[in-house]
Amino acid sequence: MQALHLRDARFRYKGSTAWALDGVSLDVEKGEFVTILGANGSGKSTICLMSNGLVPHALPGDLEGTAEVFGLDVRSHPVTELATKVGIIFQEPESQLFCMSVEEEVAFGPENLAVPSDEIRERVEWALELVGMEGYNDRSPFSLSGGQKQRVAIAAALSMRPDMLVLDEPAYALDPVGRVELYQVLKGLKEHHGMTVLLAECDSEEAAKYSDKVALMKDGRVISYGKPRDVLGDPERLRALGVTPPQVSEVSALLKERLEGADFSFISVDEAERAINEKFTNRKRGREQ
Repeated sequence: MQALHLRDARFRYKGSTAWALDGVSLDVEKGEFVTILGANGSGKSTICLMSNGLVPHALPGDLEGTAEVFGLDVRSHPVTELATKVGIIFQEPESQLFCMSVEEEVAFGPENLAVPSDEIRERVEWALELVGMEGYNDRSPFSLSGGQKQRVAIAAALSMRPDMLVLDEPAYALDPVGRVELYQVLKGLKEHHGMTVLLAECDSEEAAKYSDKVALMKDGRVISYGKPRDVLGDPERLRALGVTPPQVSEVSALLKERLEGADFSFISVDEAERAINEKFTNRKRGREQ
């Protein structure tokens, strides 16, 4: 059973004549870290909203094809049910934070599900520890840095004990430190807790580093889906789609142009270091022989 299963899915928002999704087929397996890349308006946010039923329930429209979350058809299962399977995080953490303390924020969801108070306390401590925010229980969420606010929003989603975490451009307003903190949290959730992570982004830098698979979208369609190496290796193509290429892949392309016989193809710093060392070690050996 896939965490997310879309087959020829088409969706247009009420009152619109354009399809936000236009024949999308996409499978996200349980335990995978998948990044959806595309420019604004490409359809990636609609997939995020569909993953917990906000589309089509809270944001109605015409939905065609297959759209299932952990085997549940999003048409016939309400948001309240799908929210126990999928936690969703939006671009601006302030849009999800409204309680006076971090503890109240993280406890809010389970309280609304009538979870026993002892279990709520356990969930709050568990979720805050997972995102590295233990000890912040009594702090106001609005006194925190952008990265800390986003981690509290993630903790609030985790307190619902979802099987998948969906994030729609969560690092958009974060500084470099906040971005690193956020992606380290997501990496830990995936690697150590088996969490399925679905992330929408327009910058491919972290996608290349953390994702198991990457989907490229344009005009409501998935035009490429596979391992980061296979999808992110062409900087010119990514720019044409409104996606910022990984910096190291641009270095790879320049080296191919300028070094005779070079066959560099890397999308991460670690890959670049290995490839360059191997290239120049082999060249040195050739001269010595």
